[in-house]
Amino acid sequence: MPEFTMKRYFPFFIILVILTLTFIFPSVELDNKANPHFDSGDIAWMLMSTALVLIMTPGLAFFYGGMVTKKNVISTMLQSIICMVIITVLWGIFGFSLAFGDSFHGIIGNPGTYFMMKGMLGNATWKLAPTIPLLLFAVYQFAIITPALITGAFAGRIRFNSYIIFVCLFTIFIFSPLAHCTWHPDGILSKLGVLDFAGGTVVHMSAGWAALASALYLKRRQEPGHAPARITYVIIGTGLLWFGWFGFNAGSAFGANHIAVNALATSTTASAAAGLTWIFFDMLLGKKPSAMGTCIGAVVGLVAITPAAGYVSVPHSLAIGIISAVISNLVVEWRTRTTIDDTLDVFPCHGVGGMVGMLLTGVFANQNVNAGNTTGNGLFFGQTHLFFVQCIALVAVSIFSFFGSLLLLKIADMISPLRVTDEEEIIGLDISQHGERL
Repeated sequence: MPEFTMKRYFPFFIILVILTLTFIFPSVELDNKANPHFDSGDIAWMLMSTALVLIMTPGLAFFYGGMVTKKNVISTMLQSIICMVIITVLWGIFGFSLAFGDSFHGIIGNPGTYFMMKGMLGNATWKLAPTIPLLLFAVYQFAIITPALITGAFAGRIRFNSYIIFVCLFTIFIFSPLAHCTWHPDGILSKLGVLDFAGGTVVHMSAGWAALASALYLKRRQEPGHAPARITYVIIGTGLLWFGWFGFNAGSAFGANHIAVNALATSTTASAAAGLTWIFFDMLLGKKPSAMGTCIGAVVGLVAITPAAGYVSVPHSLAIGIISAVISNLVVEWRTRTTIDDTLDVFPCHGVGGMVGMLLTGVFANQNVNAGNTTGNGLFFGQTHLFFVQCIALVAVSIFSFFGSLLLLKIADMISPLRVTDEEEIIGLDISQHGERL
């Protein structure tokens, strides 16, 4: 069969395979032995949190889309939106099972445990979220936002079809193992005592290091500098991200309880402190206070508080926001003086922000905030064990995410060339990849 025919028919063949699986695995089993104690308030809050988390991806689409050149706005936004489509299907078939299925040596879940979402009906629950149905827990944990975050690093120079391949590989081989190691009670990082309340390690560090790997692998654009297409889009995106982040962080309490309240409070105060710090620090460096700087700072604060949201107090959330904004701002300045073409500074903001948040969780976490923290108090309170554990996780996850992503980029590139041609890049991805204009 000619190559062009394979490329044309193979994607739809995958759809037919999925359709076939729906007939073979209807997943209507009931566990009549289960005796859960469902709480309607917890269920209502988690339904809301799930919707809030979903709206973060359109928010990210606006956030990134407004930052790129006009000829790449649609393609950049679609790279976020397509993750809602791909990852939802992948998660429902076997992705959730890879992350939360029966543990294989604390590294990855058994893909057969919840294949095609089997065993999700009726009274089934997850052991760490006993007051909500297992299906709700599974839907809340969708991995959509993580691969979408990476797209800012290679905006304007990646083939859409190749990007889809990389997203699938990243979700299966990077995100799912990290989620299992960190959030499954039998995961190696969980057993070590690592604290990651809502995804500093699993989401932001993995995406940040993958972004750096992508920027290095795909090399520089032909025209590295660019003027943002729509700063108003960036502002809209920031608002949607901030709004959705309440579900992202406070929802990670898995119930309508005092920990959710604390996570919501620390999330918004850290974001506000970081946004304010970013523009004040810009002024210190002789720049004008900008809308772009305010928005970037606010998002950096949300990133940094994510691993700590349910473990630290409000005063320390302010400290996390301030510290993360200064450090990320400095790394952005450093990046501009290098040959690294991380188009939208994903690594300085999400990667570095996630690492700062992980370390500061080890500094400021206190068991009075969350009794579920059995590792201990942070460095600020005179204990060293938690901080040491966080440092180990930071190093291990960084190495795994960076070099694992480089390998996956190479594999994806061998299947389908990642980089667009020079002509396609000059025309812009909106036209060359999608035949559409802003």
